[in-house]
Amino acid sequence: MQYISTRSKDKSASKRSFSQILLEGLAPDGGLYMPESYPVVTGQELDKWRFLSYAELAFEILGKFADDIPEKDLKMLAEKTYTPEVYRNVRSDDALDAITPLRLLEEKDGRKLMLLGLSNGPTLAFKDMAMQLLGNLFEYELKRQHAELNILGATSGDTGSAAEYAMRGKKGIRVFMLSPYRKMSAFQTAQMFSLQDPNIFNIAIEGVFDDCQDIVKAVSNDLEYKARQKIGTVNSINWARVVAQVVYYFRAYLMATTGNEEKVSFTVPSGNFGNICAGHIARMMGLPIDCLVVATNENDVLDEFFRTGVYRVRKSEETWHTSSPSMDISKASNFERFVYDLLGQDGERVNGLFRQIETKGFFDLSGQHGSDGNEFPQVKNYGFESGKSTHADRIETIRFVQKEYGITIDPHTADGIKVAREHQRKGVTMIVLETAQAAKFNETIFEALGRNAARPAGFERIEELPQRFTVMPIDDGEVKKFIPESAGTLKTDTMTFAVMTFAVIHCRKDRTLNRFAGSDWTALSENRRMGKTC
Repeated sequence: MQYISTRSKDKSASKRSFSQILLEGLAPDGGLYMPESYPVVTGQELDKWRFLSYAELAFEILGKFADDIPEKDLKMLAEKTYTPEVYRNVRSDDALDAITPLRLLEEKDGRKLMLLGLSNGPTLAFKDMAMQLLGNLFEYELKRQHAELNILGATSGDTGSAAEYAMRGKKGIRVFMLSPYRKMSAFQTAQMFSLQDPNIFNIAIEGVFDDCQDIVKAVSNDLEYKARQKIGTVNSINWARVVAQVVYYFRAYLMATTGNEEKVSFTVPSGNFGNICAGHIARMMGLPIDCLVVATNENDVLDEFFRTGVYRVRKSEETWHTSSPSMDISKASNFERFVYDLLGQDGERVNGLFRQIETKGFFDLSGQHGSDGNEFPQVKNYGFESGKSTHADRIETIRFVQKEYGITIDPHTADGIKVAREHQRKGVTMIVLETAQAAKFNETIFEALGRNAARPAGFERIEELPQRFTVMPIDDGEVKKFIPESAGTLKTDTMTFAVMTFAVIHCRKDRTLNRFAGSDWTALSENRRMGKTC
């Protein structure tokens, strides 16, 4: 299997193997890696896979994309990753060995609504499903190459903690994670900032997630610096992370159906497009998916595209801070992979459109007068639909799901269920992908239900743990200076002391740039966060 950049002008000259792109992240031309062609899964394979464990299924699917890793090693990595011990934070009525339990919520008038549990891992969020594998893959590949890696990532909450918990203690790996200062939930903040591992560095950027993401891309695009400092990424721009997520689409389908003639639809809460991009890949491989429904919050850049054909990014000051904060994203970097397919894998044109974003702030594929193309009508051929949820919607949905189905869901999953119920079709099972456990967003749960969300054992008083992080302005130069300074401390004899020196907490006057949605929730969570971080 060979991979090419979404912005490549010469496909033959830019081909790379899975192991080559694993540690690289962005391609040198600023594009994202994609397989030269999608592997096709046969009906016979689906029949065989119905009887496999999650780890066995992961091995089968990953093997189609990572064919330069010896089979015995890949099998070992899958078995090491997907264990009940790692994914142990299950609801009381879920099987411990299910890894991704599938729950029937409702069956009515020929319509079936199901919830795929993806948040049983160490950070209680779906990103553990891919990140735990990525941590093991990184360690394996670095050992093969006798190399080291400085991981630079951006997070709106869950990616960062999932990456840090997957990489902590890993040999040859240091993590530098950027997050928007005071814009995560109190639980998310504590989960990341309380880590004291010497190879983990948390950087709080005085902006929004998109500012963090832009810094990561700016650093990655400085090819000389990237090579010298051995920079890699764990965001969904990393192909290995996305392909790991493909596995649970197959798993969900096989659990929800009895035969390959059946189709299912998926509704996916998404801000950066990575999670639903994995569904797109599964569909391109031949998985019988009817619809892929994108569920957004108030930051509806993706919903706007799937309704109009216009992809219009928002500036920091136009990005809402909402009660589903992990989707407070207005520049969906993974969206480029779908656009690449939509445009017939024309790398030169993709490059032009995404460069245009930097100048005009949008591109238009609606086919209307003055547009940049007419491909929007073809979107339906890929099964995409979309919808939007607001603060009031998610509060109502959390209450509805608790009353009708007897379970507590997080606000992002609430966005998904709200939109899913609007797109159900007779005879087609609708599966909603769970984003996280409710405990990570207790402020909103308390508002909706008047009580605190239950927490798995070990997370009871996480907000009270000491926190370690550094606050920085929106400046890629500051980050580029910080990485070698901090990484260098790990080579000294006084390692722990040096790391603590560089990772001292800095408190500055808050420079909040964004507007707010759900003012009561925001005020409550802001007060709590300020009390914890300053």
